[in-house]
Amino acid sequence: MTAPLRLLIATLCLLPAAVLADEDEDWAVHGQATAVVQWHPAFSAEYNGPHSLDPKDQGNETADATLSAGTRLWTGAEAWADVELDQGFGLSDTLGVAGFPSGEAYKVGEHRPYFRLPRAFIRQTVDLGGEGDAVESDSNTLARSSTADRLVITAGKFSVVDVFDTNRYAHDPRGDFLNWAIIDLGTFDYAADAWGFTYGAAAELTLGDWTGRLGVFDGSTVPNDKALDPKPFDQTQEVVEIEHRQRLFDREGKVKLLAFLTEARLGSYDDAIALARATGGTPDTALVRKMRDKAGVGINLEQPLDDDLGVFLRAGATQGNDEVYEFTEINRTLSFGASLAGPAWDRPDDRIGSALAFNGLSEAAKRYLQAGGEGVLIGDGQLTNSAGEMIWESYYSFALAEGFAVSADYQLVNHPAYNRDRGPVSVLAARAHLQF
Repeated sequence: MTAPLRLLIATLCLLPAAVLADEDEDWAVHGQATAVVQWHPAFSAEYNGPHSLDPKDQGNETADATLSAGTRLWTGAEAWADVELDQGFGLSDTLGVAGFPSGEAYKVGEHRPYFRLPRAFIRQTVDLGGEGDAVESDSNTLARSSTADRLVITAGKFSVVDVFDTNRYAHDPRGDFLNWAIIDLGTFDYAADAWGFTYGAAAELTLGDWTGRLGVFDGSTVPNDKALDPKPFDQTQEVVEIEHRQRLFDREGKVKLLAFLTEARLGSYDDAIALARATGGTPDTALVRKMRDKAGVGINLEQPLDDDLGVFLRAGATQGNDEVYEFTEINRTLSFGASLAGPAWDRPDDRIGSALAFNGLSEAAKRYLQAGGEGVLIGDGQLTNSAGEMIWESYYSFALAEGFAVSADYQLVNHPAYNRDRGPVSVLAARAHLQF
């Protein structure tokens, strides 16, 4: 029996602990378990580097189980804490593709399961009036009655993308798409540790058809580190997002505009190249780090076309002179796709989705990789024949029982790590997900 299957069965034993409520909740416990197995066949590669996707056929697995507990503190306030058990590795130790094929694979991996505390936060909701709006019970959310206009403040440890850049069709690697550049804005280099979580605070103000979000978050000690900076907010990121809700095809859709500014110790690609030329070494951004500003912008759209079919789109750009801080080497991105629910073929809880992602790299980043530099996720040792990274992903989620689904997923990655001399790569995956 594989480790992911053992982890999934163990989580089933926690089902009696779940607390469900149809009205306002004073406390709740939710849980989930997810196992993903990915594999790709051998593919063409003229050469390999230290951060290349292994061209030999290979497979890897990841598994995680989460228990979330929340309680009401006072009127409008709730506190949540998550305990998570993780195990496994991404393909090639999560290296070799900028739009990496699994959002369930972190930049760290372990053969044995280990515990983490990814979230521990307080959320305060202040009702401001307007029509009644019921908030449904969910992971890290207590069921409650609210008003349409409200102010929500979240503070503590959580993920930036718990609040920002959400999308109902492409945001959950446990239930919909898997690729990093599809479930999130590929250029959103959001503050985080190596698992994607950080300390910070966010405020969301909803008035009518508009919502404004503002957040400030702590960065890691050095880019892509396991540890967050021990000096709170010495390295920071500010994020702002404006959301507008509109009705098209008699359905409510959303348009979101996002911008972020990171202030952190980052290395310049050109400075690293200049130092390498002066010393006869290989470019390394770690040797030229100093406090720098890095900004980015993005747009995020979601629109239902009818009760079962919806479409989405994300596009973004970020400054490309400096190294990646936390996420992945993508300086320009466009992703779009569609999601269709099962009632169309008498499977009400099934879902099928398909999407395309196009990722681009800055000229400075290309020069750095051409000279043999390594990034967070990519670095083939050279880059003599570059091209945009193109990804197609499709999945089918099959509901076996209430709260339990299995999925089949296929991805085609052309020009992995922006390299015409490697690939294309077909990545197949099977996923099992339990939610309660």
